[in-house]
Amino acid sequence: MANEPALLEAYSTTYAAFRRDAGFTPIEQELIFLVTSRANGCHYCMAAHSFVADRMSKVPTEVTDAIRDGRAIPDSRLQAFATFTHVMVETRGRPSEAAVREFLAAGYSEKNILGVILAIGVKTWSNYTNHLFHTPDDDVFASRVWKQAA
Repeated sequence: MANEPALLEAYSTTYAAFRRDAGFTPIEQELIFLVTSRANGCHYCMAAHSFVADRMSKVPTEVTDAIRDGRAIPDSRLQAFATFTHVMVETRGRPSEAAVREFLAAGYSEKNILGVILAIGVKTWSNYTNHLFHTPDDDVFASRVWKQAA
């Protein structure tokens, strides 16, 4: 991203604003980034955010591993959050009315829907950049390397 300063600035500013202002817990923040990165098949972001989830955001390992493996999350509210995020990525922002109702019924708000959009956008910039430039996993993330299932 450093080769396109406008992209780096947009990414850095948007990422910081999401972390600071979107109103999600650190666990929910990592969940969005992991679900989006998995859907986009970004090995680098899966490793990085798994590491951050484990070490910094204190996401329970069973939650992170469920996302990494494409399994159900044991917490129903977080599962609703992950499902909605996945639907948003897969439908390119065109969820069904039922999907929106399920997300809202889980205790989330319309503001949270917009926060999901913000996170998907910023994470997709990162995912696509890593795809194009074949970003190698950093050694520090070695314990959380991820490969997309065939």
